Amino acid sequence: MATMATGEEQSSSSNRVQKWSLHGKTALVTGGTRGIGSAIVEELAGFGASVHTCSRNKKELDEKIQEWEAKGFKVTGSVCDLFSKEQREELIHTVSSVFEGKLNILVNNAAISMIKRTAD
Repeated sequence: MATMATGEEQSSSSNRVQKWSLHGKTALVTGGTRGIGSAIVEELAGFGASVHTCSRNKKELDEKIQEWEAKGFKVTGSVCDLFSKEQREELIHTVSSVFEGKLNILVNNAAISMIKRTAD
């Protein structure tokens, strides 16, 4: 059985969004298509920020952007391997262009996990 939110609950939710509003703010979240990165993108966009994210996987990035657009979020993305200096520089140019030189929030979420023997 579905339940309806009471006026008080709706007001509380509305106050939360207003209190933490990020309307007019811009954000870059690296590694934003999975796990914590994806949750961060959704949270920032949910509070009104325009978000750009990057991923090494174009297919995954395109799917997530479609998902976010369906939710009404303002999210753009680009393919980028942050291990590459050239691709990092291109990401900076892309973000600067998308946000007209204004970046308010940076979340460095992308990471790699390398397992090596201690002697290596």
